[in-house]
Amino acid sequence: MNNSKKLPTEQKHNHAHSHEHTKEVSNRLARAIGHLQKVKQMVESGDDCSDVLVQLAAVKSAINNTGKLILKDHMEHCIVHALEDGNTEMIEELNNAIDKFMK
Repeated sequence: MNNSKKLPTEQKHNHAHSHEHTKEVSNRLARAIGHLQKVKQMVESGDDCSDVLVQLAAVKSAINNTGKLILKDHMEHCIVHALEDGNTEMIEELNNAIDKFMK
């Protein structure tokens, strides 16, 4: 599968990033990774499908909650700074990011 879209390598914002929830996001991601590793082990060892699905639900929930926290941080800091600087393109970028996250 060839995905021609490339991820940006440079920050688009012209303000410093000092996110309020960085440690919490990092901890949540570590837990999600742990859950996902457990799911992989369960599948490889032939665990019950229902148990695997329960663990997958935990992974999805952890990822979604982490995304909500990142979105909150983005809105409270990046969007506020962008609007203060007159950068209304950030609203469109945020809408696109939300659309992709919600798929």
